[in-house]
Amino acid sequence: MATAGVSGGPDGVLARGGPHRPSLGVAVALVLLGIGSVQLGAGFAKLLFDDLSPAAVVWLRLITSTLVLLAWARPRLAGRGRRAWLVAVRYGVCLGTMNWAIYQSFARIPIGVAVTIEFIGPLLLAAVGFRRPRDLAWVGLAAVGVALLGFERTVLDPVGVGFALLAGAAWAGYLTGSAATGREWAGLDGLAVASLVGVAVVTPTLLLPTLGPESGAAGAAGLLEPRALLIGAAVGLLSSVVPYSAELTALRTLPTATVGVMMSLEPAAAALAALAVVGETLAPAQWAAIGCVVVASVGATLAARGRSPVGAEVPADRFTEP
Repeated sequence: MATAGVSGGPDGVLARGGPHRPSLGVAVALVLLGIGSVQLGAGFAKLLFDDLSPAAVVWLRLITSTLVLLAWARPRLAGRGRRAWLVAVRYGVCLGTMNWAIYQSFARIPIGVAVTIEFIGPLLLAAVGFRRPRDLAWVGLAAVGVALLGFERTVLDPVGVGFALLAGAAWAGYLTGSAATGREWAGLDGLAVASLVGVAVVTPTLLLPTLGPESGAAGAAGLLEPRALLIGAAVGLLSSVVPYSAELTALRTLPTATVGVMMSLEPAAAALAALAVVGETLAPAQWAAIGCVVVASVGATLAARGRSPVGAEVPADRFTEP
């Protein structure tokens, strides 16, 4: 969790609206930490698909991270207004939907390709957020990388593609929800509450019949197996606790659109994690794509210099429903 150097308890550096927003360099490092951690967790999660359905793996991931966050943050629930609860619930629905949909996609298409398609969501968010031509050029370069990485394979399960697109839409909602939650809730309180909502969203899917590539898995029946519990706990820490905490903290300094473009590293990180953990190889076009998204992410990071923190840059009603 992104708590190194925090003094005075969990609120310290993570306190909403306080004077201790992370510096630009620290915020960038937190985003990169989240990117690498979540994709490594995805690789380990795919190892469980022979034993559990994707829904069961997602549930293990979310319940592990939720228990850790609740124990760490000990969120203060009394005295919360209607707006704070609506923000947390919406954030939680996005978390649950994003996780459930992308794991359904992982079961049908390669991890790197699934994350590439998923990235359409935050990429479109970045395109809306940037106004200057220089910034839009970085978005365009990231789009070239996404196209190269995503269309290297010519045969993709359309259901897997559909789930990846759904995950991308939820991911865009997650990014805006992170910023709104950071303004309404102190420290990790909002993230802990939203994670509990995400568990509530995913839990009913455990009762659905397993279909498609995961039909041979044990569904929820194998959740108490020691191997499943151990890997599931690791996935929860790598894929939820570390990245969500890191990104929530980074969004106190970096504009939402900048974080969205930095997320262009996700397909590259996913492809590398898949290579390391499950043996999915990289084609030359995918290496070219990695170069594109790395350059785009560096450019987007440099564009953040001199810009206001997200809480000051974006009006409070930007993230509310019409």
